[in-house]
Amino acid sequence: MPQFAHHWFYEFMTLLVVLDPIATVPLFMAVTIGLDRKDSAKVALYAIGTSFAILLFFIVFGQLLLDALKIPMASFQLAGSLLFLVMGIQMATGRLSEGEASHPQGASLFSRAVYPLATPGIAGGGGILTVVLLTDNDTRSIGEQVSTAFVLAACLCTHLVSFLGAQQLLRWLGTTGIHVISRVSGLILTSIAVNGIIIAIKISFGLHG
Repeated sequence: MPQFAHHWFYEFMTLLVVLDPIATVPLFMAVTIGLDRKDSAKVALYAIGTSFAILLFFIVFGQLLLDALKIPMASFQLAGSLLFLVMGIQMATGRLSEGEASHPQGASLFSRAVYPLATPGIAGGGGILTVVLLTDNDTRSIGEQVSTAFVLAACLCTHLVSFLGAQQLLRWLGTTGIHVISRVSGLILTSIAVNGIIIAIKISFGLHG
C-alpha cells in the first residue's frame, strides 16, 4: 500500500473508532424525540457542521495552544493515549455514558444539535486529542494537515449517514447490535491507546526501536 494511502487509511480508521458513528445513534435518537424527519435531518446537519468546526479549530490552533502552554507533544500524546485507554475500556465494558440528552420543551433545533450531540457526543475530548495528535506541527506538513481535515470531513460524513438512517439502523441492528459494535470499537481504541503510550514513552526517554 502506498505511504499516502496508508496514512489516510490509518487516520480515517483512528478517527472512525474514536468518534464512533454507530454508538452516537441512540444519542441522536434521544435528542430528536418528537421531531419529524425534516427537522431531525436539520439537527443532524447542524451537529455535523458544529463538530467539524470545533475539530477544525483544534487542527489549526491545537499545536499553538500546546506551544503557548509549553506542553511537549510527547506529554500530550501520553495524556491523550491514557484518556483513550480509559475510553476504550469503558466502551469495551459498556460503561461509557451517553450523557444527558434531555432538552426543555420547545428547544431549538440548533441547541439540540450542539449539546450533547455535537459536543461532547461527537467532538468530545477524545476527538479533540486525536486531531491535535494527528496534526503535530513538528512532524506534519501543512499539506498533510489539510489532508487530515479532509479525512475528518469524510469520517463525519459517516456520522451524517448513520443519523439520517438512524431509525432503519436501530431496526436492523437493534440495541444489542449497536452495543456489540461499540464494544468492539472499544477494543480497537484500547489497542491504539496502548501503542500510543509505548510511542510516547520511547520519545520521552529517547528510546528507539
